Parts: sequence; C-alpha cells; structure tokens
Amino acid sequence: MDSQQNLSYNAGQAKGQAQEKASSMMDKASNAAQSAKESMQQAGQQMQEKAQGAADAMKNATGTNQGR
Repeated sequence: MDSQQNLSYNAGQAKGQAQEKASSMMDKASNAAQSAKESMQQAGQQMQEKAQGAADAMKNATGTNQGR
C-alpha cells in the first residue's frame, strides 16, 4: 500500500468510526426521548386518576353521587 492508499484507507476508517458514533448517539437520544415520553404519559395518567378521585370524593361529600 502506498502512502496515498494508506491515507485514503485511514480517512475511510475515521469516517466509518464517526458514522458509528453518530448513530450510537442518535440511538441514545431516541431512547432518552422515548423514556421521557413514557414518563410524561405515566405522570399524566396519575394526574388524571387523582383528579377523578378528587371529583368522586367531592360527589360523595356533597351527596351528588347517589346514582352510582
């Protein structure tokens, strides 16, 4: 291998490694975003359940929950 081929080979290796690192970073970012989305959905679900519980407690306290 002459020096030109060697430089070309090394450049190709560096490019491949950079692409692999970028792909890995994108995967990590995607996983973090998915995790955050799931956490937000879970928090929203918990808030909805608490609000429903509060509404039911208010109905019970005011006697408007007789139909159940």
